[in-house]
Amino acid sequence: MKAEIPGLVVLLGSGETLPSSGKIHEYVARQLPQKPHIVILETPAGFEPNSDRVAGKIKEFLERRLQNYKPDISVLPARKRGTPFSPDNADIVSPILTADEILLGPGSPTYGSRQLRGSLALRMIAARHRLGATLFLSSSATLSFGALTMPVYEIYKVGEDLHWQRGLDFLAAYGLSVTVIPHWNNSDGGTELDTSHCYVGEARFTKLQTLLPAGQCVLGIDEHTAVIINFADGCCQVMGSGTATVLRDGTAHVYEKDSRFSLDVLGEWYLPLDGDGIPTDLWQAALAAAEEREREAAATAVPSAQVYALVAARDTARAAKDWQTADSLRDEILNLGWQVLDTPDGSELLPLDG
Repeated sequence: MKAEIPGLVVLLGSGETLPSSGKIHEYVARQLPQKPHIVILETPAGFEPNSDRVAGKIKEFLERRLQNYKPDISVLPARKRGTPFSPDNADIVSPILTADEILLGPGSPTYGSRQLRGSLALRMIAARHRLGATLFLSSSATLSFGALTMPVYEIYKVGEDLHWQRGLDFLAAYGLSVTVIPHWNNSDGGTELDTSHCYVGEARFTKLQTLLPAGQCVLGIDEHTAVIINFADGCCQVMGSGTATVLRDGTAHVYEKDSRFSLDVLGEWYLPLDGDGIPTDLWQAALAAAEEREREAAATAVPSAQVYALVAARDTARAAKDWQTADSLRDEILNLGWQVLDTPDGSELLPLDG
């Protein structure tokens, strides 16, 4: 199996099923293998009687929006620990190990982190992402996966005192301690109530900041906006209609839409070694599943129009006995993931197995 780098981490401030997020979903799909496997976990909304519909609506949206990519999308009913629909139930969560994209969306931030912490599902997510799968988090899931989770409903609806709760701290495996706040520019309260900063408002959020550990990085993401973390090039990209705000060491930096900034802005980071921090048996299972997925992707791969054009140009060069050009074009085809074979019936393409 070819060497892997971790997949993208997509943090969407809101709107996972709105037209405004379509370009973000399509951008991610272009980075995935053809006919990608996408899994959607019900966990963040697992306390709701209709959690299957919450996740199901995302599935239906992606099937329509990404129809040209022919995705295979599954909803995993990993709702609540201690029940048959548990994130510890291997029969439910095992599709994570062959997923090209893992998506978690709206619900309760504290419920999501409570159900996933230490779970088989979370360990599988960590392993599969380490091997190249994209992790797509939206709305409440961005809060759950942060170093600390802001208990939005407990403060905004119940009236509990201002406090933070433990998050899943997913990026700690990469040396980063980042707390994510979606709905950064929310304005549902109109002129009567400040609902920015994920509904708690600027005044309360300013007080919440004083309760953070020293040096804690906060990433605020506007609605209909995503921050895409790419470990391959060490950069973060802002996509969508709004901005991203990084609060760190007493300073705020705002990054406009369509801009990029170094991952170093979020803190010192590194790539972990292989299965570091992941149980050995699970890591071996993840490696085996990844190899299976690679073979499957290769078997169903279809050359792009660009590849076909290069093959045609190479055939022309060979007919003219321009071997130097033919060899150069063959190398270009190889770089695009295809091996060209010269047969009595003409050129034949085979996908590289890595």
